[in-house]
Order: sequence, then structure tokens, then C-alpha cells
Amino acid sequence: MAIIGAGRIGASIARLLDDCGDYRIILMDQSSHSLDAVNGSRRIEKQLLEISGSACLKPVLQACDAVVSACGYDINPVIAEAAAEAGISYFDLTEDNETTHAIKLIGERAASGQVFVPQCGLAPGFIGIVGFHMAQQFDRLDNLKLRVGALPEFPTNNLMYNLTWSTQGLINEYCNPCHAIRAGRYVELTPLEGLETFSLDGISYEAFNTSGGLGTLYETLQGRVSDLTYKTIRYKGHQYLMNFLINDLKLGEQRDLLKQIFETALAVTRQDVVLILVTATGIIDGKFMQITDSRKIYHGDVGSEHWGAIQITTAASLCAILDLFFTGKLPLQGYVRQEQVDFDEFINNRFASCYKAAGRSHGK
Repeated sequence: MAIIGAGRIGASIARLLDDCGDYRIILMDQSSHSLDAVNGSRRIEKQLLEISGSACLKPVLQACDAVVSACGYDINPVIAEAAAEAGISYFDLTEDNETTHAIKLIGERAASGQVFVPQCGLAPGFIGIVGFHMAQQFDRLDNLKLRVGALPEFPTNNLMYNLTWSTQGLINEYCNPCHAIRAGRYVELTPLEGLETFSLDGISYEAFNTSGGLGTLYETLQGRVSDLTYKTIRYKGHQYLMNFLINDLKLGEQRDLLKQIFETALAVTRQDVVLILVTATGIIDGKFMQITDSRKIYHGDVGSEHWGAIQITTAASLCAILDLFFTGKLPLQGYVRQEQVDFDEFINNRFASCYKAAGRSHGK
């Protein structure tokens, strides 16, 4: 395996694959400091890499079976193109819709045995797998609601939030158009709107429209569901303040400044919790039914390190999908959507134990 990007998630993926003993890894990054910080066995080879285009990557990738991009979304198409030229498979974690479309076009040129699988994280990623699985239980699906949040376990500021993952990814979610299906038709919703509140395990939360988390599920289920939405979960009061910053102060038009403000004012935490809530309603055996799947995953120790919940869930999801591919349980050629991953195969994979242990699935 080649893993490009030795940041928090890339390093976590490398450690999980290394610990299982079945993968040899070339971990690449432009920062020697990031590479030096990654602990592991001799199965991890570290290599400095400055990406100037797909041509510089091809010689390195030709020695591998697949490549994972754990970089920013803007560099993913370059890595995918290099994978196509090297004849190997490609996996990433992007939530960016335009990047995913670019990967799809590259994947359509794939050779036999070569796949291109973007969006292999939590949301998009696992949420699409479980959402599609629940949709399959209905004779006629009326409404499918996907809700996900990565939250500090101990919030202390007025935003009730700490940074737990990519700041740029967070800003994209809050600022970019949101895919949805309403009354059977595809629509684009405005981010930070659609505010709703709910309680889970005695704690009150809010959820609102954000971009990217739905992945390609809106395409797959179009014509098969009346209403399909994805929203991000936060503690109550967060949406009001974010709307003030992004829309009233127009910081959504100055994303670099907004990123600087977030990274200056909001501390990073690894004491976080991931909430996953999927609700489906529709007709089963002639009756109007509702099924809910809820999961709560906390930060914890992985080996000798303490990992955040978003770190655990994101890395575990990608590693599980890699495992399924190499054991012949994914399509064997071309562009692969997350909802093409079988839920039962995923949840029983050795890397997905964090999801299995944390779930309360109320379905057939």
C-alpha cells in the first residue's frame, strides 16, 4: 500500500494496517516532521515526497497494489490520475463533491482489477453504507434521514465546539451547497439551514444542512425515496453563531480568514464523541414503519496512543474497505460508490469493530 499524507488520519491508517500484519506500507509526505512522528514496524517505509504532478508519482506507485490519498481534497485528482497511469487501485476520504466527480471520470477508464473508491471515511463513507442498507429493508421508502456529528465530549466555549478534524473540510461543509431529495426530486439545499432539534441518551442536540456527507447516495436512491437529507449534529446554539459568522459577517466569502480564525480560537481535542443517527420510514409488508439505527463512538486508546473518535472511525472505515477489496468483496473494476459496499460484510470486518460495538440497530 502507498499512503500519501502522514497527518493525523494518514498516520492512523498506516498504524492500523501495520498492526494487522497483512500489509506493507509506503508512507509518503512532504514533511519529514510528520513522517518522523509516525511509529510502526519495519512494514512501514517512510518517504519524503513533494507532489508536482501525476508524472512524479507514477514510478513510486508502480511498486504498489493500491494508493490511499490522505491529503487535502484539491490534490486527490492528481493522485488518482497517477494511480490510473500506474495501473493500481485508488482510495480516498474526500467530502468534496467536485473532487468526487473528477475521481469518477478517472475511474471510468479503469483497467480490469483496478477500482477507484472515493469518500471512504465516516460521512461520506460509513453513513452511506448503513443508509443504503436500511433503505433496502423497505418495500417503499418514504423518508431517509442521515445525521452525523463529531463533537467534543467536554465543550467549554460558546460555540460548544472544538476542532476534531480538517478545518478546511469543516468550512466546506458549512459553506457549499447540500445535495438532497425532496418530494422525489433532486434539490440543492442551503448550508446551515433546516435546523432541527432532538435528544439522544438524555442530551439535547441540533442538526442542520451541511455539504458532502451524503456522498453519492442521492444519485443511487433518486426515484426510490421521497425525501433524503443529510445534516450535521452539534450541541444546541452552535448553528446560530455559525450563521452569524458565515452569513451575517460574510466570512463564508473569506474562507482563508475563517480558517485562520477557527485555528486560532478553537482548540484541537482528541476527547471527542461521534454520533451517528439514521432514521428511515416507509412501507414494510403493507404497514407504515420506522426503523432507526443509532451509534455513539468515543475516543480511546489504540495501542500505545490515544486517538480521537473521528480519528478512529475515519481510519477504521477506510481500512475496512481496503480489506474488503483485497478479499474480493467489492466490485473488481471501475468507480465504486460507498453504497455498493455490503453492510454486513463491512460491519463484520476486523477493522470495523468500533462501529459494531457502538451500535443499536433496530431493523430486520
